[in-house]
Amino acid sequence: MYRRVGKRLFDFVAASIVLLIVSPVLLAIAIAIKTGSPGPVFYRGARIGMGRRPFAMLKFRTMVIDAEAKGPSSTSADDPRITKIGAFLRRLKIDELPQFINVFKGEMSLVGPRPQVAWAVDAYSAEERRVLDVRPGITDWASIRFRNEGEILKGSTDPDRDYMILIHPEKMRLSLQYVDRMSFGTDLGILLRTAGAVLGVGERS
Repeated sequence: MYRRVGKRLFDFVAASIVLLIVSPVLLAIAIAIKTGSPGPVFYRGARIGMGRRPFAMLKFRTMVIDAEAKGPSSTSADDPRITKIGAFLRRLKIDELPQFINVFKGEMSLVGPRPQVAWAVDAYSAEERRVLDVRPGITDWASIRFRNEGEILKGSTDPDRDYMILIHPEKMRLSLQYVDRMSFGTDLGILLRTAGAVLGVGERS
């Protein structure tokens, strides 16, 4: 019941409340981004969602204009495309806040495997493609485990290659584990752990 109806209802209600509460913060961040560098406020990243349907994942823009044409899709902490305000937003994960709009629209869930770019999805094995049976999420166990993903890739000459070697296997294992164990209790636990990690409370595993 939760998988079919409850999860979507929970997402819709929670996203509506969050967007209402943080709207003044979103406006302030938008002004800071426009003041700090030329370009749009939002980054609309092409991602693959549930059922292999493409959608535009929203983030606050943290890079220079046309960043995708100037480098890899994976981003290290020392990526020169990151703007000054963008580094601050990334460090606190504030750049992810617009994804509550994706959740409100039903393209994403609060909790679920992180959505990937098309080339990475094309490389999935038959087993890995099971993550496309559920809505992608803002956070999951893998997001908590690899919260410092940018630091892991720091100094890499080929972030996309190193992502697939150093991060993808374990991230996919955790994502598939979530698909198999998805429940309200699991989602609530992940949300609490995510909040703790962002606030610096408890272990950051």
